[in-house]
Amino acid sequence: MIAAKRRMGGGGRVFAVFLLLGLCVISPPVVFADTNADRVAELLHRQSKSKDGVIHLDESSFRRFMSTSDPRPYSLVIFFDASQLRDNSELRLEEFRKEFGLASLAYIKHNKGSTNEAVASRVFFCDLEFKQSQQVFKLFGVTTLPHIRYIPPGNGNVDESEEMSQSEFPRSAEGMSMFVEAKTKQKSAAIERPPPISKWQMWFLVLAFLATTPFIIKKLIAPDSPMREPRVWCTIAILVYFFSVSGGMHNIIRRMPLFMQDRNQPGKLLFFYQGSGMQLGAEGFVVGFLYTVVGLLLGFITQFAARIKSRMVQQILMLVGIAISFLAVRKVVLLDNWKTGYWIHAFWPTRWT
Repeated sequence: MIAAKRRMGGGGRVFAVFLLLGLCVISPPVVFADTNADRVAELLHRQSKSKDGVIHLDESSFRRFMSTSDPRPYSLVIFFDASQLRDNSELRLEEFRKEFGLASLAYIKHNKGSTNEAVASRVFFCDLEFKQSQQVFKLFGVTTLPHIRYIPPGNGNVDESEEMSQSEFPRSAEGMSMFVEAKTKQKSAAIERPPPISKWQMWFLVLAFLATTPFIIKKLIAPDSPMREPRVWCTIAILVYFFSVSGGMHNIIRRMPLFMQDRNQPGKLLFFYQGSGMQLGAEGFVVGFLYTVVGLLLGFITQFAARIKSRMVQQILMLVGIAISFLAVRKVVLLDNWKTGYWIHAFWPTRWT
């Protein structure tokens, strides 16, 4: 009996061993490695959950997406932020963060539905907050804000990352798209800015205008109305002309500052920005003033100087007007050459064709 039981126990153990081997063969192995495919899938998921496509990272998640065993097939564009500095009007962090989101949406829109998955998921726009990622700020040596940095695909080498230079690219959504395009060689869609007023505000203004239109018309057609005075219309026309040539609408839409502080010399203010992608309000007003001077002189010579009976006075006024107009136009051309780097050269043709 005892020998029989021992033989049965040994057979049971052999059966159990074969059963375990069979289960190991049938069931697939469990993979615990965090692959690049998993990282890309998670980045795309986070991107879809963000309203502007910018992925918020903290210190741990940044290191996970940054440090990989295999070379990263994607690149990161990082916006360094600090909530405690949002109230600083000179830094304009909140405004630049919105511009960064617009650049992100433009890139996602252009590459959405791409048949090439490598292209569609290669660049991810992310932001880091100082309180949550102080070690990352130290890792990249970020001491001043705003700061935008591009991290190329690879093995996570910090030295290969590049900062977005303010002297090369303006801090607007267009400038950020230019920066990403220059580093990644990938296109982005046109920047789509939200309207300055909402749909309900637009309807309110339309109804208010329709309600007040009869009173406005009654006031305009009155005999003593100032709108019957030609000088008033002349002044309005000059103001509209100045607003048009000075880039006033550009400054309103882009919310461009009148001037900015020089980062190299904190005590110095910059009224002219060297670079074709950005225009400060002050330089727009200067150019608009020069254009307006030329236009007023042209009107003065053709409308008032022509009525003067003395021919000598007419000629003197005409020469003075031409000289002032020449200096004004020359100043505009020099400013354009300084901003864009393109110079205009005068030459005489060697032969007429």
